Amino acid sequence: MLTIFLNIGITVAQIIGGLISGSLSLLSDALHNFTDVISLIISYSASKFSKKKATLKYTFGYKRAEIIAAFINASTLIVVAFILIYHSIERFINPQVIESTLVIYMSILAILGNGFSVILLLKDRKQNMNITSAFEHLFTDMMASVAVLIGGVLMKYYQIYWVDSVLTFAIAIYLIIVGYKLFKDSFNVLMLFTPNAVEIKEIVERIDNFDHVKKMHHVHVWQLNEEETHLEAEIDFDKDLKLSEFEVILEKIEKLLNEDYAINHVTIQPEFEKDDDKNLIVQD
Repeated sequence: MLTIFLNIGITVAQIIGGLISGSLSLLSDALHNFTDVISLIISYSASKFSKKKATLKYTFGYKRAEIIAAFINASTLIVVAFILIYHSIERFINPQVIESTLVIYMSILAILGNGFSVILLLKDRKQNMNITSAFEHLFTDMMASVAVLIGGVLMKYYQIYWVDSVLTFAIAIYLIIVGYKLFKDSFNVLMLFTPNAVEIKEIVERIDNFDHVKKMHHVHVWQLNEEETHLEAEIDFDKDLKLSEFEVILEKIEKLLNEDYAINHVTIQPEFEKDDDKNLIVQD
């Protein structure tokens, strides 16, 4: 909440300063700060929603709220970046005289505000994609403000006004680089793709070597969120096991998957002489 209010103040100040000074880089920084405010509100809301308990209607609760927030935030980073690239090229072709003193003061204000916000989220930045997305927004904006400050100094003392456009372009490229990775990671989770650290073939080979296991097939592995990785599969057994015998094997499977692959939710369907598709991956 504190970082939200800080960034609202910075955004308003930079918009006023950018309009008065005529600095595109300051306005682009303000636009980026505005996306920070939106992303922080989304992240804050998602964090609250993710803690809601599951119900009969929402059996998973809202555990994916933070992944959705990360996806939205990453998308806004990329969209804003392309808007900035367009305007930076336009301004480079038609450079304008800029009130650099105001640019310097506003960029210092933004550095202090965003720097404090970064410190507030520093400890929890690796907690999940949601916090990471908020942190990346704030950190990139702080670095952008440093670039704007440098540009302001160059414009004030050396009258190099084209640097305003170059800095805006550089900020945009950096936003694309940061946003793309976060976009890709959150997209993979939302699409139920197999986590990169999980090798399905390796898992199947190891479980197929368990006593009485004939063949593991019809496997799905996905992330519900960053804390929960699920696996479901069907296993053919070489004899008609008692339920108690199956439970012993299941415990070994769960231990292997949890300790070696960080898979903490396992659903196995036991089968004996069932006539079905025995392929490793089956399109449902």
